Amino acid sequence: MQGLMIEWLLAPIDVSRPHEIGVLASWHARLMVLAWTFLFPLGILAARYFKIMPGQDWPDQLDNLTWWRTHLVLQYGGGIAVVVAVALILQVSVLDFWHLHHVFGWLAVGLCSLQFLLGWFRGSKGGPTDPASDGSWSGDHYDMTPRRKVFEYCHKSAGYIALFSAVAAIATGFWFVNAPRWMWIATLVWWAFLVACFVVLQRRGWAIDTYQAIWGPNPHHPGNRMRPIGWGVSRKNDSGGSGQRSVPR
Repeated sequence: MQGLMIEWLLAPIDVSRPHEIGVLASWHARLMVLAWTFLFPLGILAARYFKIMPGQDWPDQLDNLTWWRTHLVLQYGGGIAVVVAVALILQVSVLDFWHLHHVFGWLAVGLCSLQFLLGWFRGSKGGPTDPASDGSWSGDHYDMTPRRKVFEYCHKSAGYIALFSAVAAIATGFWFVNAPRWMWIATLVWWAFLVACFVVLQRRGWAIDTYQAIWGPNPHHPGNRMRPIGWGVSRKNDSGGSGQRSVPR
């Protein structure tokens, strides 16, 4: 019985076709799955739900950079994997831009590139942890300038669209190469786990506004007088702690 189960798992999803894929194409697939199924989604979870860490004494403890460093490492790791994966597939394939796998794949790669460009040109931080040379707290993020607002809206929207495009690219890629059943099952189980984490953390109210997580709830901070950017993003109500300290005018 165990042997039959293993044989069933190793068989391709469509038994009428063989599972054939070259070495370079297989490494392209592995790197893309690594990036879009593991690294990028975990980086998104870190950025969305862990701006205030469990056990952090917020607002007395502000600007915890754990989420930022984690997000940065995972996204850059995913970006490197995507670049190598694209370089590999360009060596072995004449791309049919009307094939669904290629359409979704290039859309994901394009949006991934846009994400890095947005991050590199998002502007200055400002605030008490990154004051200007004259000692003021002026900065694109602290002041929520139009430049920062564009970054916030585009970065968050493009990130989720890229992730959904990559999911479609992986599914169509699996079908294109007639991947074995175990790959489909393992990927679906992992995606189900990520969705469950997303739902649980969202319901617990862990999607805290970046601005407030960094500088606290004091209404004198200019960003706290605006609506938080992004769907499902909330703010904490706390009248004490260092988040309520006076700010320069």
